[in-house]
Amino acid sequence: MDIGELLDRDGVVAHLSASSKRQALFAAAEVAARKLGRDSATILDALMERESHGSTGVGQGVAVPHARLPGLERMVGVFVQLDAPIPFDAVDDRPVDLMFVLFAPLDAGVEHLRALARVSRTLRHRDLREQLRQARSADTLYALLAREAASTAA
Repeated sequence: MDIGELLDRDGVVAHLSASSKRQALFAAAEVAARKLGRDSATILDALMERESHGSTGVGQGVAVPHARLPGLERMVGVFVQLDAPIPFDAVDDRPVDLMFVLFAPLDAGVEHLRALARVSRTLRHRDLREQLRQARSADTLYALLAREAASTAA
């Protein structure tokens, strides 16, 4: 599974203003709620529950929050570019400004892990991270992520 299968244009947010991890996750939950026709509070609870087991800040200013949701039929992603980095308790203690939030069905065992690994590998590319940080619109962010997905799938 590549990023292009997880993400669509409606799931990308540019220049989100948030001052805390909870605010950023709340905004991501609201985007996901609109996409999935779900309650944002339930989605936020699932994300916060996962964060309570350890931060999903993977380093280099990137976080990959994730949660399993009942009734979901396939994995869905939301990408958020923050206006300014926020504390996230990341593994390298650096603040986060790029979040790829992944939602999986309850029974998506190995598939969920593969998607997390794919997203993490993709966002390890320094050039891509810098392009994502410089992007000025959700359309540009989506194009960069879709292009990266297409180039790594080939």
